[in-house]
Order: sequence, then C-alpha cells, then structure tokens
Amino acid sequence: MVDLGLFGSLLVVVLGFVAVFCFFIGRNKSKNDGSATSTTTTTLYNGESRSKDGNEDVDIIIVGAGVAGAALAHTLGKEGRRVKVIERDLTEPDRIVGELLQPGGYLKLQELGLEDCVEKIDAQRVFGYALFKDGKSTRLSYPLEKFHSDVSGRSFHNGRFIQRMREKAAALPNVKLEQGTVTSLLEEKGIIRGVQYKTKSGEELKAYAPLTVVCDGCFSNLRRTLCDPKVEVPSCFVGLVLENCQLPHENHGHVILADPSPILFYPISSTEVRCLVDVPGQKVPSISNGEMAKYLKSVVAPQVPPEIKDAFIAAIDKGNIRTMPNRSMPAAPHPTPGALLMGDAFNMRHPLTGGGMTVALSDIVVLRDLLKPLRDLNDASTLCRYLESFYTLRKPVASTINTLAGALYKVFCASPDQARKEMREACFDYLSLGGVFSEGPVSLLSGLNPRPLSLVCHFFAVAIFGVGRLLLPFPSPKRIWIGARLISSASAIIFPIIKAEGVRQMFFPATVPAYYRKPS
Repeated sequence: MVDLGLFGSLLVVVLGFVAVFCFFIGRNKSKNDGSATSTTTTTLYNGESRSKDGNEDVDIIIVGAGVAGAALAHTLGKEGRRVKVIERDLTEPDRIVGELLQPGGYLKLQELGLEDCVEKIDAQRVFGYALFKDGKSTRLSYPLEKFHSDVSGRSFHNGRFIQRMREKAAALPNVKLEQGTVTSLLEEKGIIRGVQYKTKSGEELKAYAPLTVVCDGCFSNLRRTLCDPKVEVPSCFVGLVLENCQLPHENHGHVILADPSPILFYPISSTEVRCLVDVPGQKVPSISNGEMAKYLKSVVAPQVPPEIKDAFIAAIDKGNIRTMPNRSMPAAPHPTPGALLMGDAFNMRHPLTGGGMTVALSDIVVLRDLLKPLRDLNDASTLCRYLESFYTLRKPVASTINTLAGALYKVFCASPDQARKEMREACFDYLSLGGVFSEGPVSLLSGLNPRPLSLVCHFFAVAIFGVGRLLLPFPSPKRIWIGARLISSASAIIFPIIKAEGVRQMFFPATVPAYYRKPS
C-alpha cells in the first residue's frame, strides 16, 4: 500500500515544477509575441495597464478631440470599439466659428445619440435666416414642417458644445482621452501603425492601433501625409460679441449683404449675439493700433441694421475684437492603409453658411456604418481598400454644402463688375420670392436636402432670373451683353468649385468602383 503522505508530498513538488516551467514559457512567449512594441508595464491609466510607449490595447486612435474627434470617439465607443483619443488641449476651447449647427447637422447629432450635448449650454434655437440688402430685408425659414418639433438649427458657444461631447465620450469605459501633442504618424512599409506624441509632461510616447483617424483641425500638421492640401484663404472673419441686444428677427441668423462682403449676426446664448464681419483677403486692419476699431465704426457700422447699431458700437468700444482666417480646402485624399482623415483636417469650406459641423457629423455617420460589419481591423490593406468607399459615400452631403458655401460667398460679395452686381441683386430678389424659390436653396443650406443637382439647378435659376430682369420689358444691346456676362460669371463661380469637389464623385457616385466595396 502506497504511503499517501509521501505521495502527496511528491505530487506537490511535481506540480510546483510544472507551475514554474509554465511561468517561464509564458513569460518568454509574451516577450516574443510583443517584440515589435514590447516594454515593461510602468503605470496605470484609467485602471488599465499602459506601457512606456503608450501602447494600450486599442482598436482606433483618434488625433484631436474637437467636434469631429469627440463625436467620433463617442460613436465608435458605443459600437464597442476600444478608442484612444489624443488631444493637444483638453481645456474648453474659445473660438469665434463653429457656433451654428444647421438642422441637417442636428439630425445627424440625433442619429449619433449626441443631441443632449446642446442642452445645458444655453444653446439657442435657430429657425432660419434674415437677409438684408440696401435697406430691404427678407426672412428665409427652414422647411421643418416634416420633422419633429425639436428639429431646428442650434447656436451656442463652440467650447461649451465640445466640452459636453468630450465628457460624454470619456464616460464610456472603452474610450480614453489623453492630453498630448501628436508629432508624427508611425509608418511601416507604407502602412500607418499609430502615432508618436508628447504628453502634457513632455514625455515622448508611441501608440499603436489598426486604424488612426486624424481630426486635428484646420491647422493640422499631419494632413500632408494623407492628402494633397490646397488651402485657400479668401477672407478673414472679425469676431465681436454683442451683449443684451435684440435682433430684428428673433431666433434667426442675420446676413447683411454689405460692401465689401457679408456681415453675420446670430445668438450664441440668451444674452449674447455673435457678430462676424468678413474682410476679403488675408490681411486685416491692425487691432493693436486702433485701425480695426476705426474700420468697423466708419465702414461697417453704417451698414448694420439700426436696431443693433448701438450694441455693435458698444462691442467695438469694449475691445474684445478677434480675427480668424477663413480657409477653404477641397478633399483630396491619398487612400493610406491604417489611416483616415476627417473634419477640418480633411475638408474645409468658407464658414459663411455654417456647414462645417454638419459635414463632420455626416461623415461620422458614414464611417460608423462602414465600420459596423468589420469586427477585425488588423488587415490594413483590406481595410484601406474598403474605406475608399468613405470618400465617395460622403460626397452628396459634403459636396453640396461645400459648393454652396463657396458659391454663395462669391455671389454675396460686392463687386465693381456690373454682371456680378446683377447676380447679387438677382440672388436677393430670387430668395425674396418665397415658396419653392426660397425653400429649395434654404433646404440645401440647412443640410436637409443634400442634392448636388438641386444646387446646380437653383444656382443657374438665379442666373436666368437675373438675365430675365435685364431683358424685360425691352432688351437693349448693353443689357443683352450684361446678361451674357452674368451667365458667364455664374459659370466661372460654380464650375471650378464643382471641379475641385470631383464631378464624377459628386454627380455619379455609383460609377466609382470603391462605392460597392464590401468587407472581406
């Protein structure tokens, strides 16, 4: 009979040797498997292990936590993706643009489950625009009859809106926000593997993920790797805040067709009205030596509606005048394995129509739906080929809003050319007709009808309307000549914008091969 005490002791010794053997095998295997990024775990980040190179186990890295980055982080986090967001500055932004969300953008916000981000920030509802020219005015309402009563535009402080979205994204357990500056993309054999970044404390780290989405804004230092940036600066905005004043048309944006270019007014809180004065070119009068205040009082103030003129001058005297260049950049991506561009880093348009956030949120909906069937993002080349569809699927909304913004800005600017003057006058009168003549363009502007063909039809309808005004009741050789130049001028405005957007992608997206890409 075997001694059970001796047998138990031997069993314990054998099991001990096996445990030690398995420990060393597992340790060596772990080192070999992680040879590309192996480091010793040193600190904890939100309760998870983090390596010296910042490489947590994530699916997607998002560079930037502005409107696009924060909304994308929340959206992909809700889909179950492990997301790491690296933002240069997590304090509340203070900007003079990105303060008006069109109704089409609000619908996208609802679709993404982020509509509560416009609550508790004193956001104001916007129901349309009031247009002013040479003492005349007309009101253009959004066609919202078919939508829920909550659907309208929203205007607010940009920073408050962004902070609400950041908070909502950070509340998800699989989304991690970190403050740091991304200095470069990590590339290996033509594939973007992640990013190199500097933390708030100055530590240089690397982070890796199958997909990196660059949303670092209009000043992006990473876009050159992923696209052909052709940035134009047609003008600058001069920003003021008018306090405790009543706009002529409550809950409406106000556009004054001034000389030399438009002036915008819209509420951003219950007590504040944002004023943006467009100044053509890249140079503006100096603020420090008083030239800007003089320009605003002598050139701009006489063109402001009398109801708000005193508040406008008081805002100038208060002295909090800010400027920002208005950038325009068509989307010209290089499909790159492992990376994607979004937001203002990828595509910009003149902010006159307030369409930037609508484009960004629409792009996020497209990307979410594309990624939904792809559970494994690690096959970079397959992912890249599949995501080429993103650049086509986004076109109807993006190209409509981009083209309209560029075309309207050129039409709304004053010009010494008689044909351009007639086009500007025709546009104001066409919109003043009401009915389908105002509803169609406003539905395009609001993002509720993102149809490029409808945009082109209305644009040339304005031009033909202008020619008709010239030729009636009796045409003269001079008027016929101006009419011909008006059509030519209209073509010269819109066709270059359409060409930059891509004729085929804009009007015939189904002919682009990547449109029907399916997950492998």
